[in-house]
Amino acid sequence: MSLVSVFRPMMVITQKITSMAFEIHDGLTKRREGQLTPSQKYLAISRMPSLLEYLSYNCNFMGILAGPTCSYNDYKAFIEGTSYQRRHQENANGKENGKVKQTEPSPKHAVVSKLCTCAISLATYLSLYRLLPVDYSINDDFVKSTPFYLQVIYLYLAMLALRPKYYFVWTLADAINNAAGFGFNGYDTDGSPQWDLISNLRILDIEFATSFKLFLDNWNIQTAQWLKRVCYERCPVNPTAATFLLSAMWHGVYPGYYLTFVTGIGMTMAARAVRHNIRPYFLVTDSHKRIYDVITWVCTQVAISYTVVPFVLLAVGPSLKFYSSWCFCLHLLCLLVVLVLPVKSRRRQAREKQDSLTKDATQGEQRDHSSTDNNCNQKDKTT
Repeated sequence: MSLVSVFRPMMVITQKITSMAFEIHDGLTKRREGQLTPSQKYLAISRMPSLLEYLSYNCNFMGILAGPTCSYNDYKAFIEGTSYQRRHQENANGKENGKVKQTEPSPKHAVVSKLCTCAISLATYLSLYRLLPVDYSINDDFVKSTPFYLQVIYLYLAMLALRPKYYFVWTLADAINNAAGFGFNGYDTDGSPQWDLISNLRILDIEFATSFKLFLDNWNIQTAQWLKRVCYERCPVNPTAATFLLSAMWHGVYPGYYLTFVTGIGMTMAARAVRHNIRPYFLVTDSHKRIYDVITWVCTQVAISYTVVPFVLLAVGPSLKFYSSWCFCLHLLCLLVVLVLPVKSRRRQAREKQDSLTKDATQGEQRDHSSTDNNCNQKDKTT
């Protein structure tokens, strides 16, 4: 039995306990409405759970082994049988209050579809992972005899062959929850039921991601949401770096995890700088936008593959050997991009936008007051 299979339940329970702690804090500490984001308001717990509710949420049979994690409010609504009515009222084909009468949806189609995805993913992984091992990219003969562009292609194919392992596990966990009736997320615009409330990945969006952020947003979604809620939204200083470091600590003690996530910090900052400074020039026409998408897709796939090599190799020696064979080129490129291209943090942008809105509102009030004063003066003159 691998260490991952032993520690995976502990990782999931860690997510649930910490999420629940912050949700209770948001619901019971009487924070002002303006201090909570919309998602924090939705997830806030207004009543202290009982011991049975607490243990049921953390140790339920559906997600104890592989997750995915979920919010306490969503799980409670499922247990109490109100999840369908809750989601039905929110977005039942855009109609509410009984205008559309629909029976409780069946998860059968979603479960069968996800099980087929599991079968394809498992077959792909078992067929390819022995043919394209990641550690072959640091083989001395391979590095010396293979042109660099072929090394890049091999690394991408090796990571492509490795990802179906995660697709299989996360999709199977999602299907298990759906089979139990958990995971209903309302209806789409066509009136079809959606069973993606706790889905952990979107495969096509991962494989065709055109930015580092877009890849991460669709990979291990529930963990990304957990990191956002407990760290990114609450950390006052450099939330991006803090979130990556927390993710490394959550994964375990292997040095490769820390090398991966520290590299990820630089990749994220560089990708953000490129997007803010270069992307606007390609939005002039559709053809330019397509060219930009192709270029960024290639760059994203190479950057992701380069970043996660230590995550697979785990040890410091092999990881540094790989980066040395690439002359740390993407590390240096990211550093150069961050130093040359200016970029504002999201919080600073939001603050400036809020200041701008406040200024506009103040100017509007002043105009209203001045126009009112002028009208009063004109009335005085006429009288």
